[in-house]
Amino acid sequence: MPKEILTFETVREMALLLTDVAEATSYGSPALKIHGNLLACVPANKSAAPNSAVFSVDMDLRAALLKSKPAIYYITEHYAPYPTVLVRLSRIDRKELRELLGMAWSFVSAKKPVRKRNAKSKTSKRRR
Repeated sequence: MPKEILTFETVREMALLLTDVAEATSYGSPALKIHGNLLACVPANKSAAPNSAVFSVDMDLRAALLKSKPAIYYITEHYAPYPTVLVRLSRIDRKELRELLGMAWSFVSAKKPVRKRNAKSKTSKRRR
């Protein structure tokens, strides 16, 4: 039986089963967020390989993933400064994707919610 090819739709379906995950966008691309913080998204930057996804992870975890499974996990110069890892969805299986989502969820859930800016705060800052 051929290996199932996963897509961002698979990521979305799994992620929406987790607490506080909501659909959103990031730089115009489909994304999943927790209280405004990025959990995962379709890479907006052209440096990513086709059928990849970006996941928010701790930098130490990213280093371990890159070292242990470079066929699945990778990083490009654009994403290197951020606590993220790129995943080749065609090379990961459902079990590992579920585990990665759990680790990403734990990392993002520990962050403070993103504060929404309102029109008044923008206007008052410009007047100063």
